Amino acid sequence: MTSTNQSWGGRFSQPTDEFVKIFGASVFFDKILAPYDIEGSKAHATMLEEVGLLSMAEKNQILTGLDQILAEINADDFEWSVALEDVHMNIESRLTQLIGHAGKKLHTGRSRNDQVATDIRLYLRDQVDHILTDIKHLQLALLDLADTETNTILPGFTHLQAAQPVSFAHHLMAYFEMFSRDAERLIDCRKRMNSMPLGSAALAGTTYPINRQRTAELLGFDRICLNSLDGVSDRDFAIEFLSAASMIMMHLSRFSEELILWSSAQFHFIELPDSFCTGSSIMPQKKNPDVPELVRGKQVAFMAI
Repeated sequence: MTSTNQSWGGRFSQPTDEFVKIFGASVFFDKILAPYDIEGSKAHATMLEEVGLLSMAEKNQILTGLDQILAEINADDFEWSVALEDVHMNIESRLTQLIGHAGKKLHTGRSRNDQVATDIRLYLRDQVDHILTDIKHLQLALLDLADTETNTILPGFTHLQAAQPVSFAHHLMAYFEMFSRDAERLIDCRKRMNSMPLGSAALAGTTYPINRQRTAELLGFDRICLNSLDGVSDRDFAIEFLSAASMIMMHLSRFSEELILWSSAQFHFIELPDSFCTGSSIMPQKKNPDVPELVRGKQVAFMAI
């Protein structure tokens, strides 16, 4: 029999076509999930030892091996293989190389299906926390600026025509309110995101006596996914995150457009620092508001994803 993919090719008599290997591989992009895959595997191994499915020695071997793999990845010294298809099998294969048979026992009671569902939740949960911190910093900057500009009067515009005078601080606080709603949406999204599918296995759970509540506790999840079919197939949380993120980008784009207008010679309401602007190779008099322009461009690119 011709050698095939060792993780699933037991019944196959022909090797996978090279085009199919590349076409089906996700490791080109899902390797970004590696730290979260390792985090989930360490929690899974800890739980397996606690319920008696791994010995203490095997668990320690696995944890040590996973730490070494993470160090290799962080040092850009990890060899990613298209033949192993994805981040999960690449890490598991390397772990088996390092510690032998104990590495294979890590897969007990789980599947790549519930692994990736868990990894994506861990990754997005982390991103939500980072974005919430960034929003808070932005809002504090708006508050500080508004505090010093309360008595600065600007013309308010409708249809790009001068309408009513408004305080610059009042204008800035409109964005404070927008970003407050953005933060609320992310917090609400995070609640639904923070359910753990690990242990759902391929689709129907597992007969091994695992303790999913314990794994969820180790990974910081609020609860476990109650239905295994839903657990491995649900990506609602990701779509919800993208919706919230697109709203943030819309508000940033709106703010950026005003910065661009306000800094123009026609308006001249504000002066952007030179360190946040660029020049022209043929028109030395120009000072281009490149950063807010790029923010707007990234919003368009994000909406196109």
